[in-house]
Amino acid sequence: METVTRVVVIYIFIMIGLRVLGKREFGQLSPLELVTLLLIPEIVAQGLVREDFSLTNAIVGISTLFGLVFLTSLVMQHSQKAEEVITGKPTLLVYDGDFIAESMNRERITPDEIYTELHKAGLFKLSQVRWVILESDGKLAVIPKEGQEPAGNPRAQDDVLV
Repeated sequence: METVTRVVVIYIFIMIGLRVLGKREFGQLSPLELVTLLLIPEIVAQGLVREDFSLTNAIVGISTLFGLVFLTSLVMQHSQKAEEVITGKPTLLVYDGDFIAESMNRERITPDEIYTELHKAGLFKLSQVRWVILESDGKLAVIPKEGQEPAGNPRAQDDVLV
């Protein structure tokens, strides 16, 4: 039972630490995926290098981890509040062509990072942007103002089949 308790404590500690660090620190991975990737090698290492001769202990640890990941995903699926606590909420960084400095500072996003995403979206001026949102997964979403078409993308024509 000691192994199960240790895995639960470490799991909770890592989840809290990842939330404190912020969305942008780990890019494509969700907090659940990252915690799982960090813990699996640590849990099985002792059983593999024979410091702990009980392979059963490693299997119990991994089973506990998988159970926690499964339970966390169920809680997130059934509770919007729990999902916000675990994965965070999207953050508005630009509104109607103006930076929101407080949000940018809190999320540690620089104007250069936003301009890079604007350019990827085919926009070149902040005035062309309605919103830039830092999504829960750490990606920046750029929403242009109405009538602003990204460069290089021809305007879609209605009722024209190609």
